[in-house]
Amino acid sequence: MIGIALLGTGRMAHVYGPKIGAHPGLDLVRVYNHRPEGAARAAAMYGGTPSDDLSATLADPAVDAVVIATPTATHLDYIDAAARAGKAIYCEKPLDGTLERTERCRAVLDAHPVPFMLGFNRRFDPENARLRAAVRAGEIGALTFLMSWSREPAPPPLDYVKSSGGYFVDATIHDIDLLCWIAGEWPHEVQAAGSCLFDPGIGALGDVDATMTTLKFPSGALAHVNNSRHCAYGFDQRLEAFGRDGMLQTLNRRDDDLVRWSGRATEARAPLKHFFLERYDESFSAALDAFHDALVAGEAPEPSAEDGHRALGIALACAESVRTGRTIALG
Repeated sequence: MIGIALLGTGRMAHVYGPKIGAHPGLDLVRVYNHRPEGAARAAAMYGGTPSDDLSATLADPAVDAVVIATPTATHLDYIDAAARAGKAIYCEKPLDGTLERTERCRAVLDAHPVPFMLGFNRRFDPENARLRAAVRAGEIGALTFLMSWSREPAPPPLDYVKSSGGYFVDATIHDIDLLCWIAGEWPHEVQAAGSCLFDPGIGALGDVDATMTTLKFPSGALAHVNNSRHCAYGFDQRLEAFGRDGMLQTLNRRDDDLVRWSGRATEARAPLKHFFLERYDESFSAALDAFHDALVAGEAPEPSAEDGHRALGIALACAESVRTGRTIALG
């Protein structure tokens, strides 16, 4: 049994808390928030001992690893403290919103090597994983195109947008990591376009809510991502891989996948899963499974800090492409 300290009690902690508590190989030992009332409320829901003392939390010998589910800007500090304490780390994405601080995260992990996993949960969605396995097994021959549709049902609150790091860092980074993982290579150039079409408040903050991105890989394969902060019919999440010998697709998940035919409608189907919490629920559990299994086997978990660093660099290059109208070469 691996003892876990959950750091944070906000939205993502509410995703991980119940899943840690239900996992047969993980024991939720402590729940940390610098505000004692927040720690107490979360511990009452998920289990574990509430704590507002980070040093005491990390000094607890029953804590083998931490799950960092705090705001992005705090990740570096918690990674530093946990690594110095010799605790394995699972950290919600991204490592940070800036390359400079992301490089500092990597330096900390180099100086204090502990098992580290970054929470790019979409790699662990069963359908995404099956598509990748089929691509890598050569089912469609040489890969030509990868395409990702990732559209949210409604824009987030403006307070969230202000601290999100921009749409590419907040959202497109998921697609970037997923497509690069499927392709097995990193792009050498990126071109992106963005508009604000749904929420003028987002535009007033200097951000966009509709984007299209093209990645070009060294093999010549091309990837396309389109993101939207609004989608009238739900959380639209699809992938397509096109190769010399065929095509693979993942389809949207629904609350009820039964297809109905009647005098009123043909192929009537239930609405799409509403948001990422519902659509990717299984993936968060599978990510914790992978973290647990790597620790038990003494293997390096994936995705790694390097994966996070490279994905962030590409996301920031997308934002630069929108600002400048240029194709951005990647190192």
